[in-house]
Amino acid sequence: MAGVHAEHRAAIKERTLRTDRWWLQPAITVFVLVSFIIYATFRAFENKHYFVEKGELVSPFYSPCLSDACVPGSQLFGSLAPSALMGFVISPALLILIFPLGFRLTCYYYRKAYYRSFWQSPPACAVAEPHKKYTGETKQPLILQNAHRWFFYAGLVFNVILTYDAFLAFHGPDGGFGMSVGTLVLLTNAVLLWLYSLSCHTCRHTVGGRLRHFSKHPLRYKLWTHVSTLNHYHPTFAWISLFGVALTDLYVRLVSTGAITNYFFF
Repeated sequence: MAGVHAEHRAAIKERTLRTDRWWLQPAITVFVLVSFIIYATFRAFENKHYFVEKGELVSPFYSPCLSDACVPGSQLFGSLAPSALMGFVISPALLILIFPLGFRLTCYYYRKAYYRSFWQSPPACAVAEPHKKYTGETKQPLILQNAHRWFFYAGLVFNVILTYDAFLAFHGPDGGFGMSVGTLVLLTNAVLLWLYSLSCHTCRHTVGGRLRHFSKHPLRYKLWTHVSTLNHYHPTFAWISLFGVALTDLYVRLVSTGAITNYFFF
């Protein structure tokens, strides 16, 4: 039977013979993802400082704001949920974050990132993992990764909403059409989220999958080639868009608290 301890093979006790800093990348991944989780959790439960009336800026963590406790002006679709359930006050962010977070948690790239960093499965190439048994994604809870396609579709809906938020932010200081730094922040965030979604492996399969002959579907083939080009940069878009969402929320929070001023160009 083939393996490290198979017959005629040397029994190596070391986990790896690599001498470089192979642990650095998974360690950085753990730090960044844990930092984002802590910040997102704090903001979700803070339940304030997510809307700036002067400039029409709304945090991506709270959009769309669906609770009847939402700050006036931050609601796009009115109140669809009560502010309290079973006696507990529910933050509006908790009503929607499950969908964008579900999209990222089940993302093919993020799976690789946190499997290697948190579960060390494996932490790096040519480094043995500590697990003795491998079941793949056929059992709970990892079988839930198969829901990625549905989270992808839900993510597209949120992309549309956040894009609409960005266009609403073309608002002057005294009303009417205008543009501020916050406008550019929200617009940049929306663009990064679209790049992350459109470069997704699921998007590539949705556009061009299950086709026997590309020649009979020239439009889908053209779209597939563009998505395939973006797909090469999917890991980059995954990280940049993650930072983009957090920094956009942070900007809205700082403006809302008065820590910084949202500068208007016109």
